[in-house]
Amino acid sequence: MNNSTVITIYTDGSAKGNPGPGGYGVILMSGEHRKELSQGYKLTTNNRMELLAVITGLKALRKEGMNITVYSDSQYVVKAVEEGWLNTWVKTNFKGGKKNPDLWKEYYFLAQKHTVKFVWVKGHADNPNNNRCDELATAAADSADLLIDVGYEQSKGSLF
Repeated sequence: MNNSTVITIYTDGSAKGNPGPGGYGVILMSGEHRKELSQGYKLTTNNRMELLAVITGLKALRKEGMNITVYSDSQYVVKAVEEGWLNTWVKTNFKGGKKNPDLWKEYYFLAQKHTVKFVWVKGHADNPNNNRCDELATAAADSADLLIDVGYEQSKGSLF
């Protein structure tokens, strides 16, 4: 996979109460193109929203084989991928009760279609794109249009 198109994705997740209402914010950039995405959920966790933001960014791409750099302030997400934790979790089928296997499996499948690199950025600092993603995630969590995070609800044994 060596496409000359470079995609930059900034992501952030938010949850109020953790678990509680949450949301994600995503900015996709390539050349002069820029797109913002966000969505809120009734009951979820911060880590799920951080990971769902990355998944949403990857799902928004129309072509495979892209060179992608994801900027995230989530050490959970960045370290899981960059330090190889995810590869171990996949090989052991998430043995030992690893959290969010539904989302990690979805991310893993999507990432196979591209060359993905993660860069950790300090949250709530001086990065305008990360700060914008935080605004998108927080606004989504505060919105009236909240979805059900089915994966989270099922992991807790209830859909309501």
